[in-house]
This record gives sequence, structure tokens and C-alpha cells, in this order.
Amino acid sequence: MTAEIDPFHAIAIGELAYALQAQGRAVVHMEYGQPSTGAPAAALAVAHRVLDSDPMGYWENPGLKARIAATYAERHGVAVEPRQVILTCGASPALVLALSTLFAPGARVALARPGYVAYRNTLKALHMEPVELDCGEAERFQLTAAALAALEPAPDGVILASPANPTGTVIAPEELARIAEVCAARGIRIVSDEIYHGISYVGPVRSALEVAPGALVVNSFSKYYSMAGWRLGWLVVPPELVEPARARMGNPFLTPPSLAQHAGLAAMDAHDELAGHVAAYARNRALMLAGMERLGLSRIAPPDGAFYIYADVGHLTRDSLAFCRRMLEETGVATAPGIDFDPVRGNRFIRFSFAVSTALVEQALDRLEPWFAAQAKPA
Repeated sequence: MTAEIDPFHAIAIGELAYALQAQGRAVVHMEYGQPSTGAPAAALAVAHRVLDSDPMGYWENPGLKARIAATYAERHGVAVEPRQVILTCGASPALVLALSTLFAPGARVALARPGYVAYRNTLKALHMEPVELDCGEAERFQLTAAALAALEPAPDGVILASPANPTGTVIAPEELARIAEVCAARGIRIVSDEIYHGISYVGPVRSALEVAPGALVVNSFSKYYSMAGWRLGWLVVPPELVEPARARMGNPFLTPPSLAQHAGLAAMDAHDELAGHVAAYARNRALMLAGMERLGLSRIAPPDGAFYIYADVGHLTRDSLAFCRRMLEETGVATAPGIDFDPVRGNRFIRFSFAVSTALVEQALDRLEPWFAAQAKPA
């Protein structure tokens, strides 16, 4: 029997947004978590050169694997061998690879609610059971060690995300250490999604590998390196899981695109350009936080990282999908409905992505301010 998978509603919002755009409407795309900046200049230069000189094929770039491994020592003080880095076609296959390497069908895997829609649906597709833990404002929408310790029976695994999607909140270092202690004591395997590492407004963010050497870590070039369309990611696995993970990558997926691997290695040296992107996100964040007050959206978790605002609009709607659709049609601003991230309480939340240009953030807020004011007036 095949698994029943829920739709990704933000994709439907995106389709409507592009349809309106094709009709001549000016749309601000805040529905997808993708940078608008494009790949670093050095990556593009390498890609042009490779296109002219290399026929390419199935290939894993040893230099790229070594460079990724080295970043864990540089940023986190963790020793990772290049062979522990499995290159993937983005973070989504890396997640499939991590879950299928660690768990059999029927495994119970804990995750935060709200959380990235694909965690829940990928688990279902693999015939595993998502064990969603309700994480509210008091926990800043993040998993806690206490919640994991209270789960009976203990789950087989847990998916952590810090910074998280849809909220951008970060698990505090001391809480991450406590989570690792609970997992070690209860035999819970950790999959850590660190795709937003590098985009932080509160200083460096810890990797799960700092407190849990056996964790499997998902990352990619899509967010910090601004290369979403290049479909390049990686999974870090402990030494004993290298061969099982390689088998699970090689059979369904072969290798990631050769061109992306060449460009990705060059992107890792584009420090100044990438820092400029993060500075722009920080400016956008400040604008969005001030804008939320003007829109009357005071119930949010100010993001520590990533580029999202997850806002409670429960005083205006109990149908976030219909709300997002109507807001798009009437203002030209596209956002993601909270039901993607929380099937229980997400009907009263929406997510804004501020990964667009600063000018577009300002334009979106200018459009939304009178619209939200009108919604708040009694009928």
C-alpha cells in the first residue's frame, strides 16, 4: 500500500502567484524560502569555464568533499573525514538518505510542530511514523529535551532544525546539549537539518556534531550559498554508516550534477559576497519586524536565523490557505500558509520569507499595511 502524502500548499500559492504575474500583475514572492540573489560570481565564472571544457558525467568532487569536511573543523571544532561527506542532489535527497540509512519502515521519528512540511511527508513516504511534538511560543516553537524525555515509548529518532523553518528560531547551545544527553540515554538517533547555518543574527550556531558525534547532518548550497536551483547538498554520516549511506545515494540518485559541484567549491570561497547577502537579510529582518507591528501581527517568534517570519493571524482567519490566496489576489504579495508547517494549529499562521531584495520587502509592507488595516475593521 502506498503512503498518503499531504500536498505542499505553498507550491499551489506559488503557481497562482506566477499565473498572476503572467497576466501582468506585479507580484512579490515571499512564499518560497529561496534566496533571490543567485550564485556567487566566482561560482558562475567557474561554471562557464567548465561548460566549455569538461564533458562532465557521474562524478563526486573529492576537493569539494574535503572542503566541506574542513568547514566542520573550522567552524565547529569537529573532526570529519572527507569520506563521511556524501554529496547529494540538494538537502531533500540528503534527508531521504539520512532517514533510510538509519531507520526501517515503521520507525517512529519525533519532530517539532510547526516544522518543515517535508519532514512529516518524507517520513510518511518512507512508511515511517512522524511523532509531532507541539512546540508553542513558550518554547519559541522549538523541540526541548524535556519534551523528548517525556515521550513514551522513546522514539527511534528525532529530526532537529536550528535555525528552523518556518520560524527561524535557534536551539540554545545548552538546550542542544541536553537534547543530545536525552537522545544518548534513550537510544534516539539524531538527524540534524543545518541547511540555514551561516544565516544567523545571533552569532555562530552550533552543529549537532559538537554534542552528538553520531548525528547525521543534512546541509546544502541552497540557502547560505544562494544556489537553490543548482541542486547540490550533502549528508555527514558517522564512519560506520559511510558504506550503507553511499549505497543508498548511488542506487536511487547516482551523483549530484557535476556542474553544480564545480560551482559549489568555488562558492565556498566567496566570503565577502556571502556576508553581504546575510547583511541584506539582517536589514530585511529589521524591516519585517517593524512592519509586523504596523500590520498588527504581534504574535511572532523573532527569527534568530534563516529568513522567515512566522506570524499568528488567528484574529483574522481560521483558514490560512484561503487567507494567503485572498491576500495574494488582492495585494500581489505571496506567502506560505501555516497549515504546511502545522496541520493542527497552522490554520491560524502564515509564513513570510524575507529572502527577496530589500526594495521588495519595503514594497510588500507598503501593500500589506492598508490591506491588514482593512481586515481588522468590523464588517
